[in-house]
Formats: sequence, structure tokens, C-alpha cells
Amino acid sequence: MGFEFIPDNALYQLAVILVVGIIGGEILGRFHLPKVTGWIFSGIVVRFLSEYHEGFTGLNVKAASGFDVFMSFVLGYIAFTVGAALHFAGLRNARGRLGLLMLGEAIVTFSVVFVLMYMAGGWLDPENMTVQASLLLAAIAIAGAPGTTVLVVQEARSRGILTRTVIAAVALIDMVAVGIFVFAASYLTGDDSIAWHSPWQTALTSVAYEFGMALVVGGASALFALGLTRTVVGPAFLGPTMVAVILGAWGAASGFGVSGILACTFAGIVVTNVQHDTVRSAEAYLHSIGGVLFAAFYTLAGMKLDFTLVLNSAALVVLFFVARFLGKYSGAFAAMVVADVPKRVRNNLGLALVPHGGVAVGLVLLVQNSPNLGGVAEIVTTVALAALAINQLVGPSATRFALTRAGETGKDLPRLLDFLDEQHITVNVTGKTKEEIIRLLASQLYNTKVPPAMPQEEFVQHVLKREAGTTTCLSEGLMIPHAELEEGDDITGILGISSQGIDLDAPDGQPVHAILLLATPKADRKRHLEVLAAFATAITRDINLREQLYHARSAAHAYDVLHADAAGELNYFLEDAMTRAGITEEVADNNTP
Repeated sequence: MGFEFIPDNALYQLAVILVVGIIGGEILGRFHLPKVTGWIFSGIVVRFLSEYHEGFTGLNVKAASGFDVFMSFVLGYIAFTVGAALHFAGLRNARGRLGLLMLGEAIVTFSVVFVLMYMAGGWLDPENMTVQASLLLAAIAIAGAPGTTVLVVQEARSRGILTRTVIAAVALIDMVAVGIFVFAASYLTGDDSIAWHSPWQTALTSVAYEFGMALVVGGASALFALGLTRTVVGPAFLGPTMVAVILGAWGAASGFGVSGILACTFAGIVVTNVQHDTVRSAEAYLHSIGGVLFAAFYTLAGMKLDFTLVLNSAALVVLFFVARFLGKYSGAFAAMVVADVPKRVRNNLGLALVPHGGVAVGLVLLVQNSPNLGGVAEIVTTVALAALAINQLVGPSATRFALTRAGETGKDLPRLLDFLDEQHITVNVTGKTKEEIIRLLASQLYNTKVPPAMPQEEFVQHVLKREAGTTTCLSEGLMIPHAELEEGDDITGILGISSQGIDLDAPDGQPVHAILLLATPKADRKRHLEVLAAFATAITRDINLREQLYHARSAAHAYDVLHADAAGELNYFLEDAMTRAGITEEVADNNTP
């Protein structure tokens, strides 16, 4: 009896794909290139060997199509984490600029890519670069790369307004990309045989149904799972439960014929805003196998790319890459000009958004699997995936360069005022009495992601009682009301700014411009004293810092003032605290009201 090995086995094929991808990623990683580029390139090599050296790998060109369920799960996981980044309480001060950025992506990026691909691309390849192909490529160009972006931020140890904007933006931008893609695909395949049922109406109806049903499916899946975690499921199984949410949301969405990407995104949004800590459990649970998931996913994506077609369409690939870069930069720049953000954010945001990733791959797969788009599937797949590979090569470096140029890299070491991020700053504060202002700031403080470990009204009463005993109004327009908490580990607070100033009967007779409301656990009293001393010293001695802070146009500008290198005397690294003259408990006690 002879021995014959027949490698027509899904597990064997997946093992080969995974091993080849891992090897390719490690090789490129040693040259300080993104591993994801190595994974995609490995997939291209596997496809080439399978086509021209049959039997060499035990795979065939169609092997990648046999793992659609796996690809869907990874896309669902990416979408879930994208949605989980949208914690609304943490985006209070960023909503305006994020809304403008989404508008810029939807209009500027889409228009720039469409016009260039249709006009210049049509001149290069009039047979393939049709209106349909140009529209779909323009929609795909909007998508970002949340996973890649977050990884770069972590490696660069970045912190600041640009960093927060980029992390929040890539999540929202992917939703914009899916929405416009659904609209474009529905418009191109719409039935206009009925007079009142035009392609535009079909497309708008499709988008409304797509988003509405995806919200229902994703939200219901998330709420059901959260109910289980509060009644039946123990902490050890929070991670597996969130995996079930991803699988259930994607599967149910497919059953209703809507986007699984959107459903999983909405599931992540619901989970993070209803029970934020649960998201961390899911991410921690999948982190250990994240490398396996992404290595196989991007290697399979590379196998879907016919490199021989790339060579024939090289000019279109380069054109798409350039068009997307121009669209991203000009769209982000225009949006940030209107939003009136700090210059360093406006000039660097477009560069930071260059990476292209998982959702783009998902949209390409939708083109491939749609029978109504078969006429443009080949050119869209070739151009989009090849340009994505280029973006994965240069995109992370562009993001790193943007963060460095904005001065936000290497800023994640603990600093004195880390708790005063953009979401803990509010401008244009108004009020006639101390109680009115304290209640206003307390309400905003308790709406943040991590409120103080004390009921809000009880906290307010503690602050008012201390204020009634001894005023916390210091000189030069500064007021620091505060209360001590029995529980908790870290100090928190919120800074309110009034450029006009408020008459609160300060000892020096000057109007109050800055009110720093602090909630300090007993365990963090030393840092509380340091904050008091640092603010009192900086505000009274540094007129430039005082004027900039008191007249900040937005929370983002105030954040820039407090966290700029020039404010090092105020917002210093905690590891330097013991060596700083003047910031000691003795000095702090002298400034404590």
C-alpha cells in the first residue's frame, strides 16, 4: 500500500499560511520595517509559488477563499476595538474637531481620490479605470488603520492633543469609509427602472438601513452580553464573552444582509460607554493571540493580490497612493483650520492618518464577493491592496514622524498634571457664586471616564464646607477648591477657565480666571500638595504662562499651555520631584489654603 500525502486540509493550509507569514514578518522586522508589510508580502509570495510551482506549498490560489469565516472574525475584532476607542465621555472637548475631520474625510479625501483616479487614471488605463472603479477606490481610500496607528503611538510613547485626535479619529474615519462605500456600491448597483426609485434613493435607503440595522444588531449583542456579565458570567470569562459578542454581532448582521464591520463597531461603542472596564478584559484576552490572528489575516489578504496584475497596473497603484496622501493631508488640514486647533496639530494630522489597514481589506473583500461589482473587482482589488502594501511600508513611519514633529513622542512618563488632559479642562466658565461654579465643574468632573470615588453631591458638600472655612482663592486670579476622599488611589480634577474673569471676593480683589477643582484620595496627598504648590508658584511668578492659560481659546489650547516644554516648572516629571527646589511638602503647606 503506497503512501500519498494530500494537503487538501484546511488546518494544514492555515498552518502553512501562518508559518510563511510569521517568517516574512520577522525578516522585514529585522530591517526595522512593519511586520504587517512582511505578512502581506508573504501572501504574495505564497500565491506566486502556488501558481507557478504547483505542489511546492500544498496550497492553491483558491485556498484563501476557504478562510472567509476566519477573515470575518479578525475584521470583527478590529471593528470592535475601533468602536471601543470611542468613549464619549472622554471625547467631550474633541467632538467639534472630530466632526469636522469626518466631514473633511467624506468630502475632501473622497473627492480628491475620485477626481484624480477618474481623470488621470482614466488617461493611464481608460479600459479599467471607470467611474465605478474610481468611486469604490475613493471610498476605500478613506479607511485608516487603527491597529497600526495605536501600535505606533505605543512604541513612540506619545501623549498630547495630536495623539488623542489620531486615536479617536481612525475609529470614526473607518465608519465614514464604510458608510460612503455602502452608498457608492448601492448607487452603482441600484435599480432605476421605477421613476420614483432612483439610484440616489436606493443608495440613501441602503445606507440608512445598513447603519440602522447594524446599530440594532451590535447594540443588542453588546447589551445582552453585558447583562450576562452582571448576572451569570464571572470576571474570568469576560474576555470570552466579548469574543462571543464579536461573533454574534457579525453573524447576525450577515443574516440581515448588513455590514458585520459596522455591527461590531457599534457593539464596541456600546460596551465601552456602558461598561468601560469590560473592553479592557476583551483586549487583554485576545492580546496573547493577536499576533496569530493578524499574521494569518494579512498573509491571506496578500494571497488575494495577483502580483502580475500589479506590475501591469503599477502607474495606477502609484497614482492611488499619491491621491490618497493628498486627500488625507488636505482634508485633515482644512478641517483643523476650521476647528482652530494648535498649529502643530493642524500641520501634522494628515501625515499621522496615512496608514491603511484592516477595514480597507474588508471593503476590498466585499467588492470581490459582490456579483454586481464583478466588472471592476479585479482592478479595485489590485490597486487597493497593492497601494495598501505601500502604505503599510511608509504609513507607520509617517505617523511616527508626525508625532515627533508635533513634540508628542516620549511624553508618556508620569508628570504632575497628567490628570489634566484635554477632557479635564473647560473654557468659558460662567457663574455668579462659588457654589454655582463648583457645582458646574463637579458635574463635568463626574461625567469623565473615571469619576472620583465618592457620590457627587457628597463631594460638592465637602468642597463647599472647606470653602466656607477658608477661601481657596489665591492671588493673581487662581482658585483651587478641593476635597479629600477616603477611597481611591490617584488624584483627579478639572480646570475651569474664564477669560473675562469672575468676581469671587478673592483676597487680592482681582477677578478669578482659573478654578482648579481637585478630588484627592488620602493615599495621594503628597501629589495633591505638589499640585497646589506648583500651580501657586507658576501662576504668581510666570506672567507669560498666566496670560496664555487665562486666555486660551479652547481646551486644546489650554492643554498645550500646561503640557508644553516651556511649562516644565509647572508640569514636571514625577521622577524629578525629589530633586526640585521649592516643590516640597514644606513649600506646599505654605501655599495650602
